[in-house]
Amino acid sequence: MHAALPSWTTVFLDFDADSHERGLVFWEAVTGYRRSPVRGNDGEFLTLQPSGGDGHLRVQRLGSGPTRTHVDLHVADVDAAVPAATELGASVVLRGNRHVALSSPGGYTFCLVPAGESVRAEPAIWPDGQRSIVDQLCLDIPPRLYDGEAAFWRDLTGWEFRPPSDTDEFGVLQRPATQPVRFLLQRLADEQEAVSAHLDLAATDRDAETARHEQLGAQAVQRTPEWTVMRDPTGWIYCITDRDPETGMSRPR
Repeated sequence: MHAALPSWTTVFLDFDADSHERGLVFWEAVTGYRRSPVRGNDGEFLTLQPSGGDGHLRVQRLGSGPTRTHVDLHVADVDAAVPAATELGASVVLRGNRHVALSSPGGYTFCLVPAGESVRAEPAIWPDGQRSIVDQLCLDIPPRLYDGEAAFWRDLTGWEFRPPSDTDEFGVLQRPATQPVRFLLQRLADEQEAVSAHLDLAATDRDAETARHEQLGAQAVQRTPEWTVMRDPTGWIYCITDRDPETGMSRPR
């Protein structure tokens, strides 16, 4: 793989200080993962570690700003990946000791970090028999920014892009089989200032999975034929989908 292309992807749940512990407890229970020891100068980082495979979900306690997500792209050579990203339209926000934070053309934050992880976690199996896994980041893209943002992520990852149809607002980056996180690119109906994002779970039984989340303190906000919009105890929005937890693809109906 080219040194500037990602070999692994990690999604960060960035909680504000007031929401951090509530959010962390909820997402530990939702995933079945255990929290790692904290790290960082102020103990602000940790990984939600699956029982098998490498971690692809991490949590950050923010010093300021609202709860949000960002994504880490793990690359063989960070120094080589930064100019490749900026040539595609990204802007450097911060240079750390081992990582570089950037902003996409549409304003979504991501980091380039050293490679290391390589083994995907298996979906969790719950007492009711359903399987589920957090495996998708949905980028919510304003209409005016959609084409440029989609081209940016396609070229940055090197993944094939399947654009939305005339009747569908979702495009997909086709992840390699080794990648733990799938990218869905939603073309919003209305404009907003910048690209935002939310997490999606794949589940074999959406009703059972929704009930499990509600017992943990989440609230169902909206149900569609293919996904249920949820609100976690901190107020953060995410979705439970009917996709196959093994492949990430939609299942025949």
